[in-house]
Amino acid sequence: MSGLGISVVICVYTEDRWEDILAAVSSVRAQSRPALETLLVVDHNPALLERLAEEYKEYREYRDDGGVRVLANAGPRGLSAGRNTGIAASRGEIVAFLDDDAVAERDWLRYFAEGYADPRVMAVGGRTVPVWASGRRPAWFPEEFDWVVGCTYRGLPPGRVRVRNVLGGNASFRRTAFEAAGGFATGIGRDGDKRPLGCEETELCIRLTRALPDAVLLIDDRAVIHHRVPEAREHFRYFRTRAYAEGLSKALVARSVGAQKGLESERRYSTRVLPAGVARGLRDALLARPGGAGRAGAIVAGVLTAAGGYAVGNARARRTGTTFSATAIDQTPPSGTTARTPPGGRAAQDKGGPTA
Repeated sequence: MSGLGISVVICVYTEDRWEDILAAVSSVRAQSRPALETLLVVDHNPALLERLAEEYKEYREYRDDGGVRVLANAGPRGLSAGRNTGIAASRGEIVAFLDDDAVAERDWLRYFAEGYADPRVMAVGGRTVPVWASGRRPAWFPEEFDWVVGCTYRGLPPGRVRVRNVLGGNASFRRTAFEAAGGFATGIGRDGDKRPLGCEETELCIRLTRALPDAVLLIDDRAVIHHRVPEAREHFRYFRTRAYAEGLSKALVARSVGAQKGLESERRYSTRVLPAGVARGLRDALLARPGGAGRAGAIVAGVLTAAGGYAVGNARARRTGTTFSATAIDQTPPSGTTARTPPGGRAAQDKGGPTA
């Protein structure tokens, strides 16, 4: 597997994260297993596009040395279309994704590459560790809800394990996965600073395993990135907003792929992981440990809020129909040098947070 070329796609949208973007790129260029290339996809922000093009102008002409390429999102505004643009322009046999406000540990790509020794493996994800702006986790914030801030949460099994879906900010896919299933669905993922919807990677992974029933998807917790959590996301208001948005997103996914598959992992999470978290919080409260009652209360509030979002999203989806589409990727052959942009989205044909 050492011969597999890995392209890393980082989607960016705001100059407010300038230092974070540079740190993310630097972490990729410092990998023990070098990336074939790093693609910075700018989401409809001409000023940022120009600034990054200038920053990495020495790589303007493509070279096979792990260089940096700066591209404009060729699709509609949003993270999904940005990722699809990166996939279409990439040259590697493996396409990895890193959040623009995260840094990868030195062996991140090495552990990804090891996962593809089995030809059945179509995706490998990693572990995402929160870096709190305040310097420490808020006492009330339950680890079971770290997905709220885009990180790996308590309840996922340790080691290298098979899962239903990987988490998009720290993930990789074989190029052939996109050939079989198409790209990320537009209209479901994040769009800048708007309501923090998600689940686009969940929908893609379910669609992938339906297209390729023998496909294996893994998470390897040794493939670690550190994800910055800004101060605004350390407050209960954001926690509640993100939980509600997750419910809305899960309703869309269930509408597309069916509730049985779309909520398969969530049932285990809500019936096993969360009750254990509430019990742990109440125990800590009885032992006068800081934050115990707050964590128990946050778990209950998070479940109720997500359930409310799901109910609203389900009712809206029933009334208006599925509103997102899976995008076919017009991919550049790995040996090519010219990037092609993805075509417009096509309607998803298969009608009908947590992973593992």
